[in-house]
Amino acid sequence: MALIVVGVAGGIAAYKTPALIRLLTEAGHRVRVAPTEAALRFVGRATFEALSGAPAPTSVFDGAAVVDHVSLAADADVVVVAPATADLLARYAAGRADDLLTATLLATRAPVLVAPSMHSAMLAHPATQANLALLRARGVRLLDSPSGRLTGRDSGPGRMESPENIAAAVERLLGPADLAGRRVLITAGGTREPLDPVRYLGNRSSGKQGLALAEAAARRGALVTLVVANVSEPIPYGVELVSVSTALELEAAVALRAPEADVVVMAAAVADFRPAEAAVAKIKRDRVGSLTLELVANPDILAGLVADRRPGQVIVGFAAETGDEAGAALEHAARKARRKGADLTVVNVVAGGAVFGADTNSVVLLSASAEPVGQAAGSKLDVAEAVFDAVVPRLSAC
Repeated sequence: MALIVVGVAGGIAAYKTPALIRLLTEAGHRVRVAPTEAALRFVGRATFEALSGAPAPTSVFDGAAVVDHVSLAADADVVVVAPATADLLARYAAGRADDLLTATLLATRAPVLVAPSMHSAMLAHPATQANLALLRARGVRLLDSPSGRLTGRDSGPGRMESPENIAAAVERLLGPADLAGRRVLITAGGTREPLDPVRYLGNRSSGKQGLALAEAAARRGALVTLVVANVSEPIPYGVELVSVSTALELEAAVALRAPEADVVVMAAAVADFRPAEAAVAKIKRDRVGSLTLELVANPDILAGLVADRRPGQVIVGFAAETGDEAGAALEHAARKARRKGADLTVVNVVAGGAVFGADTNSVVLLSASAEPVGQAAGSKLDVAEAVFDAVVPRLSAC
């Protein structure tokens, strides 16, 4: 359980900070809030204390008996400032320590994550940009300031990043960093093969497991590229997104990026077949008594990746199998693992529609020789972490 110090500066975006505190506490972390006096003009101290379950001091004279700014700075696993106003950034960059928050920022050796929030004109000012550049050079992690509606009638860059994305960034700072600097390519979702401009052949994949894999890899410090086919779930913060629809589009996107990847995880449900021809106009039911489709095989993308792999690259395949019983499904998956030759094959038993669209999963991990090397069950993020627990030693051995 980590200790997260949440600093709050005096900007209108402070109304979002209680949601961030709740996300962090629900994730099992201890939270201490260090607001500025100006922040309390937007959100009351009682709100911060109720959500964190701890005092929310503003001055170095509060909690003087335990020297709060020193103890918070020393004990923190991460310090996050949300929102960080232009004034707070200027004071932090100048090394001032005129309240509890800035004193804590100067004293801590923990990673510091800053979510700037201010009017677009203030963000664009050379002084603010210089302060941001200085803090970045000192190792402070700076989140983006998305564009959107600002206070009043204005719109533009300067909004505080969402509480969900800030919480995700905190989790990444707490991760093991055993994929730091590694390039990880992940596919997710299900491909769709057009029958006509309206209809397609598809599958039941929601993409949730692939998205969880992207989140897990990013938490471990990887540079993640996510090739997604037809997903409606939120995309993890901070990953490079490539959207595709069909198997051929997915193949092209992967072929372009795989040579530079240290790890390739093929979690997408790729159609084995596609219509030989797609109708240019909608097929009318009243004009055909019956319909026979001619299907042609799509490329075996995973097999192609294995054949073209470069030395040191780790490739992970997925196998969604059915059978009269789990053992039969595993036999099918074992044959696939031996045939494809990926370093790891992640096996899902999907009889009866299990797994698709669910928030939980249960998998077995097979080696290239189809020997069981692990299993995992729980949330799809838990399963994703287990997959990378198996990947990391294979990377280290290369």
